[in-house]
Amino acid sequence: MRVTKHEHAALTIEQAGKALIIDPGAFTLPLVDIGNTIGIVITHEHPDHWTAEHLDRILKAVPGTPIYGPQGFADAAAGYDVIVVNPGDTVDLDPFTLEFFGGKHAVIHESMPVVDNVGVLINHEFYYPGDSYTVPKGAKVQLLAAPIGAPWLKIGEAMDFVLAVAPKRAFGTHDMTLSVIGRDMHRARLKWATEQGGGEFLPLDPNDVTDL
Repeated sequence: MRVTKHEHAALTIEQAGKALIIDPGAFTLPLVDIGNTIGIVITHEHPDHWTAEHLDRILKAVPGTPIYGPQGFADAAAGYDVIVVNPGDTVDLDPFTLEFFGGKHAVIHESMPVVDNVGVLINHEFYYPGDSYTVPKGAKVQLLAAPIGAPWLKIGEAMDFVLAVAPKRAFGTHDMTLSVIGRDMHRARLKWATEQGGGEFLPLDPNDVTDL
């Protein structure tokens, strides 16, 4: 299984010549080589995780591609045929198995509504929490995409999240709101947290890949 990090929170997961696209949003450049896409996962409704332009480009290239996301995203994406998923659901999309966790976005501020959010565990190995610190209970995570910069994120809490998951490897995502200095500082903090469990931190930039 190959994981490609794109700008901000967008990811492509590939196996056996097929691909999943996760969270292509407003801070992500148009994705290329998308003809092998068999599914789209949107973790929540915020525009840095999806745009109509991204969905339209993918659906034009691969008509009928299923879109999975929580109810809040389905409500926000009126006009798209969204398959609603909830925490505890499992979707088999050969060659991928998707398991969903969480339920709610991390709190930004008490004045702002807390929206639906799902984390996704792919093939029991790769985990991405969306905008949350939800730990996939019982999973032995081989690779973790860990958010490192957001209005809701405190780096100490992000470190605790990585410590709790204890992945074999991790990299930072949700990073386009950070300066280069801030990004590198937060990467160093998550590197420390990953190493406490004997894992390795990967400083992936947009379009970098890693294999499981």
